[in-house]
Amino acid sequence: MSELVNAINGIIWSPALVYLCLGVGLYFSLRTRFLQLRHLREMIKLMFQGKGNEAGVSSFQALSMTLAGRVGTGNIAGVATAITFGGPGALFWMWMVAFLGASSAFVESTLGQIYKEKLDGEYRGGPAFYIEKGLGMKWYAWTFAIATVFACGVLLPGVQANSIGAGLQTAFDISPNVTAAGLALLLGFIIFGGVKRIASFASTVVPFMALGYIIVACVIIALNIGQLPGVILLIWKSAFGLDAGFGAILGLAVMWGVKRGVYSNEAAQGTGPHASSAAAVSHPAKQGLVQAFSVYIDTLFVCSATGFMLLITGLYNVQGPEGAALFTGIAGVAAGPGYVQTAMETMMPGFGNYFVALALFFFAFTTIVAYYYIAETNIAYLTRGIKVPGLKTLLKVALMGATVYGTVKTADLAWGMGDIGVGLMAWLNIGAILLLQKPALIALRDYEAQQAKGVDPVFHPEKLGIKNADYWIDNRAEINLMREKQGHEFEPDERSA
Repeated sequence: MSELVNAINGIIWSPALVYLCLGVGLYFSLRTRFLQLRHLREMIKLMFQGKGNEAGVSSFQALSMTLAGRVGTGNIAGVATAITFGGPGALFWMWMVAFLGASSAFVESTLGQIYKEKLDGEYRGGPAFYIEKGLGMKWYAWTFAIATVFACGVLLPGVQANSIGAGLQTAFDISPNVTAAGLALLLGFIIFGGVKRIASFASTVVPFMALGYIIVACVIIALNIGQLPGVILLIWKSAFGLDAGFGAILGLAVMWGVKRGVYSNEAAQGTGPHASSAAAVSHPAKQGLVQAFSVYIDTLFVCSATGFMLLITGLYNVQGPEGAALFTGIAGVAAGPGYVQTAMETMMPGFGNYFVALALFFFAFTTIVAYYYIAETNIAYLTRGIKVPGLKTLLKVALMGATVYGTVKTADLAWGMGDIGVGLMAWLNIGAILLLQKPALIALRDYEAQQAKGVDPVFHPEKLGIKNADYWIDNRAEINLMREKQGHEFEPDERSA
């Protein structure tokens, strides 16, 4: 099984995908005139604006649902594996994926909002929706939807569950079998409650868990602040092959940095648009900007906290291309959460080990919940207008089964299966957003033009020449009512629109 998974990964994660992820991010950064810098203040302001309604959730809840998917085991175990196989320089390339990927996240999430639909009383959207409605390629949309149901429902949950099991076993000596059973029960309670319960759970847990983890990591960094300049220099030199010890793995630094960066922040992977489409906003670009900032939170904050902590303490290993040890700082510990637990326990005896295990539990569990929502959204797309009894129940059972399976299997197999899922979605979604970039760029210019006039931007696709954005035309009264409740004033022609 492991050999088959590795062979498939060798095809999917070829250098072409690695450089495509970086290239697309750079391309959209140039096309949007680096909106990730220009609109940084606007991103932060928009996070806390707006309210949910009966069909959708607030911008902050949508952000939390997205972060639930982005902030997961990749921020702890993923950083450890990136450093092990790519050296300290891999962290730099994770930063590059985040910075450039913020523009890709804007494009895909804005497209999700433009082409979203109202199904069974809830907002639904994502790559399958914008591929069909924007490109008119239903076969392509179905391919993405089926791949995503398989990836998020079967392949990806095991990675998160495996890290939970490993972390709890290390800290509390809890058997993975016991952890698997507990995860299945808790997961069932959440996912059988629907999108509102998922949003409520994510918006409650995600901000506190991420903030708490960052604060503790910052304390450790502050206690060793004298070493930070040297660590940053090591990252920089290793990223470009200038360090004598790690110069031989420059190509691996790029590959593992991008690979784990995409896995962690999911920019251009196609997962983010699902949650962002559920937000009740007056203009698609609003949620696009919020989702661009979520990439920063995931990688520049949480992943950096983990990376700095490992490099400052020296508790990490680095392997060469043939498996030879280039650096050994924590002998006998497999790449993953064990690095972080040991590093934090060293600095905070009697606390660090348990804290990382609990943080990992919340990070990874909320990600599994987010995977369910993404898979369910694609099931909703595939079954529009038809009744398929028991299909969503089957998805829930499959996801719970994948979680149990991943908890008790080896980490290498779990990560390999997860990488297949991420790679499949990335290939399909990147092609789609490159072909369908125009509506997102038009929406950005429209948002900026209305903002320059001093009015709260509202989206009129028919005036912009964007077709098949039916929600924004058919539900104009709902949009106006939503804005009225939020205290926005209308332009003279809007009430009759």
